[in-house]
Amino acid sequence: MHIGDVAVGDGAPLVLITGLNVVEREAAALECACAVRAMAQRRGVPVVFKASIDKANRSRYGAFRGPGIDQGLRILDAVKRETGLPLITDVHEPGQAKLAAEVVDCLQIPAFLCRQTDLLASCAATGAAVNVKKGQFVAPQDIRLAVEKLRAFGAQDVLVTDRGVCFGYRDLVVDMRGLLQMREFAPVCFDATHAVQQPGRNEGMSGGDRRFVAPLARAAVAAGVDALFVETHPDPDRAPCDGPCQIDFEALDSLVAEVCAIERALHRPG
Repeated sequence: MHIGDVAVGDGAPLVLITGLNVVEREAAALECACAVRAMAQRRGVPVVFKASIDKANRSRYGAFRGPGIDQGLRILDAVKRETGLPLITDVHEPGQAKLAAEVVDCLQIPAFLCRQTDLLASCAATGAAVNVKKGQFVAPQDIRLAVEKLRAFGAQDVLVTDRGVCFGYRDLVVDMRGLLQMREFAPVCFDATHAVQQPGRNEGMSGGDRRFVAPLARAAVAAGVDALFVETHPDPDRAPCDGPCQIDFEALDSLVAEVCAIERALHRPG
């Protein structure tokens, strides 16, 4: 499959999907995208820039959601014109898909919505690539059904992203076997930042432990994923959403160097 001009899976080099958890303002989005592009060029890694324009699934009323679809897409369009990077953002309602596809190269289905047939159908109808995030409540083999829905509705380019599964209360666990099981029916991306999320841990807000982003990412690349999803922020401790799970630009650069070394050690493309 392709996201813009970036090939994912079927023997293509490991792809990095990275950027902001949520768009904050245009200057910050441009700063992050330019830093990501420079890092990717330096490391020789194909990259897709990710930023959410609306975080509709926040735990608390009044939590920062982002600029919304109109302003958010205007900012992403500016990012694309400035950097030339392919873009991915999530949509939460069927009516958002067509608007977003006019700007971004890949529409992302949030994990909580991976079974929403009307949303899947609307994304497939745009002709854009679709990244369906496997819900924490879905077995690896069962996300095949969402992929089949997308393909039945006409989607040609489908990616599956995993963050792990619910483990008791307020925590997730990653089963590396599932990454290989899902690769039997679609290219697979591993979401290293949301995998360390601890839902509801911080007084009703999601917590996390970024210490485990790098080791989980290294393990997933060693297992053979096609893409790696890592959210980054210039100051994660001040990020308005999922800060405890995100890493800064320096840590991202170090992590990319490590996973590229793993790819080379395993004699894979890249």
